[in-house]
Amino acid sequence: MTRRVSVVVEHDDEGYYAYCPDLRGCQTQGATLQEAMDNIREAIELYLETLPADQRIELLSREILMTSVEVEVA
Repeated sequence: MTRRVSVVVEHDDEGYYAYCPDLRGCQTQGATLQEAMDNIREAIELYLETLPADQRIELLSREILMTSVEVEVA
């Protein structure tokens, strides 16, 4: 079974940092975007393996809304 999971990826001078807001503490990094994406996919799979089935379903059923807002910058 496959599920879609929200992932946030940030870029800085040292590479890419990826984390999953649905799964507290599930995070990783990579030198490239592809490496970070591969690593977060593996981290999510390993994280989910540690959870009981009912908790896994509950976590993956939550909806996270990501949006943006305009702000005034002085």
